[in-house]
Amino acid sequence: MADTTKPTWQRWLWLVGIWVASVAALGAVSWLFRVLMQAAGFQS
Repeated sequence: MADTTKPTWQRWLWLVGIWVASVAALGAVSWLFRVLMQAAGFQS
């Protein structure tokens, strides 16, 4: 079988992309909770 390992830079790019997506998703959930809490009358 041929060695199909991807280049190091491509693996790093995937890692950084997944990390950025997870941080963005966490930020979106956090923002949504904040909006819902303010709608319910809680203020920070």
